Amino acid sequence: MEYVAMETKHVTGLPESMGGGGDPSPVTAYGVYMGMKAAAQFAWGNDNLSGKKVVVQGVGHVGENLVKNLKKENAVVYITDINDEQLKKVSTEYGAVVIKPEEVYDMDMDIYAPCALGATLNTENINRLHCQIIAGAANNQLAEETVHGPMLMDKGIIYAPDFLINAGGLINVYSELIGYNRQRALTQTEHIYAVTLEILKKAKAENSYPQASAIMLAEKRIADISKVKSSM
Repeated sequence: MEYVAMETKHVTGLPESMGGGGDPSPVTAYGVYMGMKAAAQFAWGNDNLSGKKVVVQGVGHVGENLVKNLKKENAVVYITDINDEQLKKVSTEYGAVVIKPEEVYDMDMDIYAPCALGATLNTENINRLHCQIIAGAANNQLAEETVHGPMLMDKGIIYAPDFLINAGGLINVYSELIGYNRQRALTQTEHIYAVTLEILKKAKAENSYPQASAIMLAEKRIADISKVKSSM
């Protein structure tokens, strides 16, 4: 992005030394954490994650920061990754328990947090899952949205839509347009909690699955702002 910025001013995602927001990963992870807590509130009537078993699949920049947030709240965190060096670092620093990649879908856990590859929620893996909530940072977690969204709902697993709860990074980058301030970006990211709760309640009321409800809300917002712009 530094090189792109040499050619045009229409650039965000710049390092702090250039007036940008720097690494957006901590803000992305914070949004996932907020979405996870909202899902916990919806599932259990309490968003306290202390003592909850959470499996974080993928501990790169976002996954590591998510582990950091979870351990602050005394969650019991299990981690897995294909990068053994990163696994050791995160385990040592935060006291997370390392598990093998193939153990994830058979773990007895409260929350599954996919933070690496997409499409980990497919027919085979969903049938193996033992959790009440799925809330992670990975993009496109549902292999087939119209198949596996309803499948999770039928199984009684609460799914926090990926593009909703991982939006913190985008919020962080957008913040650069109005003069970057990390605390303001984090405060705006906290709204993910309320929107996630709204989506989960809406999906339940309409007997739909959360991904569909989130997409409908996003499309409505796009349509509404288009009407406003066309009338100006």
